[in-house]
Amino acid sequence: MTRLSTQLAANKLSNRKNLVTFITAGDPSVRMTLKLMHALVSAGVDVIELGVPFSDPMADGPVIQRASERAVANGVGISDVLQLVSEFRSTNKSTPVVLMGYANPIEHMGQTAFIQQAVASGVDGVLVVDYPPEESIEFSNKARDAGLNVIYLVAPTTAEARMVSTARVASGFIYYVSLKGVTGAGNLDVGAVKEQVAKLRLHTDLPINVGFGISDSASARAVAEVADGVVIGSKLITLIENAVNEGQDAEHIVREWTADVRSVLDA
Repeated sequence: MTRLSTQLAANKLSNRKNLVTFITAGDPSVRMTLKLMHALVSAGVDVIELGVPFSDPMADGPVIQRASERAVANGVGISDVLQLVSEFRSTNKSTPVVLMGYANPIEHMGQTAFIQQAVASGVDGVLVVDYPPEESIEFSNKARDAGLNVIYLVAPTTAEARMVSTARVASGFIYYVSLKGVTGAGNLDVGAVKEQVAKLRLHTDLPINVGFGISDSASARAVAEVADGVVIGSKLITLIENAVNEGQDAEHIVREWTADVRSVLDA
C-alpha cells in the first residue's frame, strides 16, 4: 500500500474524516510553499495536494489561476515541484503528497520519466485534470505498478457509465467535484452531493473526498457528513494571497484556519 492508501485506510478505521488541502507550488515562493506544507501538517491535514504551475489552468477559477500565474512568473516548473517534495520528505516521511495539474508538463517530460522521478521524490499520487480515464489506462497502470496512486475527478454531470470506467482505473481516492464549473465556485448543494456520492459508492470502495465550494468550517462539516472527507483549495489560496498583500504571516494564518476546520471535522 502507498502512504496515501495507508493514511486513508487508517482514517476510515478510526472514523476520522479526511482533510485534503491544496496549495500551488511556488506561490508566493518555493521556500514559502515548503513552510506552508509543514504548517498544514501541524494543523492536522491528512493529505497535501500540490498544484503544479501551468500557463493555462483551464479547470481552475480565478483564485487558483492567479496563484499559478504567480508561480509561473517565479519560474517554477514541474522539476522544481518534484525537488520541493523531495525537500519536504527530508523531514516528513509520512504525510501523503498528491500532485494536481495538467497533462502538458507530464507529456513534455515523458510519462515514464515523470512517474520515476515523482516516486523517487516522495510523491504518493497524481491527479491530471485533462487525462480522461478511458484515455489514460496505460498511464494509470504504469503509475500504479510504480507505487503511485492516480486520482480522478467525478463531476455532477458525470454519467453513471463514466463513473464505472473511472472507478476501474482510479486508486488512492476519488475526487468528487461538488459543483458545475471551475474551482472556487459557490452555491454548494449538500443534498445533491449526498445523492451523487451515494451513487458513486455503488461502483467503488475507494474513499470519496469532495472539493470545490468548501470555504469555511460549516461547509466542510456539512460535506464531510455525506462523504469520506473534504478538499479545500481556493480558500487557502485566498488566505495566502491576502496575507502576502497585507504583509501578514501567511504561515500562521493558514495553520490557524486549517486547525479550526480540523477541530470541527473531529467534533
